[in-house]
Amino acid sequence: MDFEQLKTFVEVQRQKSFSKAAEKLRITQPAVSAQIRSLEREIGETLFDRKGGKVTFTAAGRVFEPFAEHALDCQRHMMMMVAEQLRSPRGEVGISAQESTSLYVLPEVFVEFKKYYPKVALKIIRAERARTLELLANREIDFGVVSLPVKDSRFAVETIHRDELVLAVPKDHPLRSAKNVVVKDIVKYPFLLPKQGRQRELILNIFGMQDVQPKTVMEVESGELMKRFILAGLGIGFLPSANIADEIKHGSLEIVKIESLRLTRDLGIVYLKEKSMTRATKAFLEIAARDVSGPGSAGLAAE
Repeated sequence: MDFEQLKTFVEVQRQKSFSKAAEKLRITQPAVSAQIRSLEREIGETLFDRKGGKVTFTAAGRVFEPFAEHALDCQRHMMMMVAEQLRSPRGEVGISAQESTSLYVLPEVFVEFKKYYPKVALKIIRAERARTLELLANREIDFGVVSLPVKDSRFAVETIHRDELVLAVPKDHPLRSAKNVVVKDIVKYPFLLPKQGRQRELILNIFGMQDVQPKTVMEVESGELMKRFILAGLGIGFLPSANIADEIKHGSLEIVKIESLRLTRDLGIVYLKEKSMTRATKAFLEIAARDVSGPGSAGLAAE
């Protein structure tokens, strides 16, 4: 039994497919099958049920899986400790965050990190919150940056950014000059709503508490797309202030204040508690968590 067999076993389990595991590992599918057969011969049990075009664990596979993960963790820790003898951190740090966070919050962190640790590669994945947490749980990345709170005991969380969710409207919109705006005023206009996530839940909850519904709703996939649609005059919507700072500065968008409503967004850097850290990941965490930007007072969290 060797580590390559264990890596192949774990990847087949994650992908639920021999062909996808082969693609991920950059080897041929026959090589994957051969490694699994060799592992099964050594154990004396079949590990995967391959019937019906699906790959699932057998009872033996379920028992074997945590031991395989532990062995690979030990290998990674061994290699890490050897690498730690080097004076300067190197290797790769994997980070996942949604598009707007990658564009407007993290660049300063990346610049500062690369200034001090130029030999460390940064692998950036743009993914929505649920996918980011899945990547973390599967140990495919080192850190996720997502909206808070995160209620999962497997993860450690540190707040790294705080800003306000504001109602953004085009520069010529009637609400830009209105006074004493309340929630019932904004539902008179076409409204843009995130397709999924905590921000959507928060906004719908606000409307629900006021017993109102927007006039017209268009669902959008991302905050960046929402900003583009607002600029084009297709509707109005809530966005983090960091996302529209340039547009506010140049006058292409306006922020409308709503009476008795202030929404703040907390972003946290999330990582697996039980995963060993390299010098590179420790350094990245230290820089990312150094300052919490944005308004200091607490509010309702959103993504």
